[in-house]
Amino acid sequence: MTEPAPIKAVVIGASAGAVQALQAVLPTLPANYALPVLVVVHVPPRRSNVLLPLFQAKCRIPVKEAEDKEQGVGGVIYFAPSDYHLLVETDGTLALSADEAVNYSRPSIDVLFESAADAYGQGLVGVILTGANNDGTAGLKAVVEAGGVAIVEDPADAYASAMPYAALEACPTATSMNLGAIALYLSSLGTA
Repeated sequence: MTEPAPIKAVVIGASAGAVQALQAVLPTLPANYALPVLVVVHVPPRRSNVLLPLFQAKCRIPVKEAEDKEQGVGGVIYFAPSDYHLLVETDGTLALSADEAVNYSRPSIDVLFESAADAYGQGLVGVILTGANNDGTAGLKAVVEAGGVAIVEDPADAYASAMPYAALEACPTATSMNLGAIALYLSSLGTA
């Protein structure tokens, strides 16, 4: 039996109901967490990102808005800025793009997940949380195809179940968990 690849990064996508779902997950990450956590939430354009101060106050690891050409480092939660796609280069550098919206969204969950799957391959965990559209479905499929781990919030527990249902339909091998189980799983990964 082959050893599973070491996890190098976590990507999380959420839409409608995102704040409540992320509050159940991100603050549980321990202070010695060693992985970069990249998060896309559908935030309306030209709106200041109220998620940053909220999660900076609640999380035990640093929370910041991703910056273009910044090296993604472990133990930091990076939020995609409003109106920019967040991508990961093959060397782990973060990139921002003002390309067209994908699934009516910029930032798009698919764009982050697909680029992170290329960068991290089997070392990536992709998590789809609550949402009312199907953004993230193609991205989670890319994570699975690259050999990464796919986690989806249990649609029965999600504030908005459309995104989890779409992700599970496209990725039948994904593991469906409630928020508490997702928090425990992510917390168990990559502590320094």
